[in-house]
Amino acid sequence: MSEVATIKFWRDQVVRSGPENMAVDSWLLEREGEPVLRVYDWQGEWGSLGYFGAAAEARATMPKVSLVRRATGGGFVDHRHDQTYTLVLPRGCGLAGRKGDESYRVIHSALAEVLREAGAEVRLVQEDARVESPACFEKPVAWDLVDGRGCKVAGAGQRRSRKGLLHQGSVMLEEGLDGDSVFSSLAGRLAKKVKRVRREPSGEELAALIDRFSSQSWGERR
Repeated sequence: MSEVATIKFWRDQVVRSGPENMAVDSWLLEREGEPVLRVYDWQGEWGSLGYFGAAAEARATMPKVSLVRRATGGGFVDHRHDQTYTLVLPRGCGLAGRKGDESYRVIHSALAEVLREAGAEVRLVQEDARVESPACFEKPVAWDLVDGRGCKVAGAGQRRSRKGLLHQGSVMLEEGLDGDSVFSSLAGRLAKKVKRVRREPSGEELAALIDRFSSQSWGERR
């Protein structure tokens, strides 16, 4: 299922705050000219809400965590228990040019194959669940992944810009599975070649992005 020629795989070893993680993802979208898959961790207890999410509702749903608003869509995610990754696909990359549902399906189909190979029982959901909840993992939607009990184990939000596609994903890994191996295999499933890289985001552009994702006006926009 090689959708692109080369993906840069970045296991970000810096443990970052919510605003900084969101800023780094946006920085990658603006700066990188090639596909990048970034895997990262959170400094402290964080939850995130999608671009269109209601901040007051997110606080009521996740009262014990700090909150950051994503630039991508989707529901509320508690990042204390998940593994997060970001896939940045520049404009011109074939997968970035696919429609939203189709790119989502391709990425999650590849993730499902990788998880099955690692021993997890997962399947793709083909339609939205008849559940009303703002919490991402309580409402499977089309092309999310669920386990054998029907519980959601992987979801994502996307954003398209003039620069390309930003796909921010969250996975609840089974105990015993190594996240780094899973996502390295995902990169290999999506691309013909995987190049391991390190990035050191810095500069005024990154600082401005951190300020934006930290600001009350961004976090409380709804």
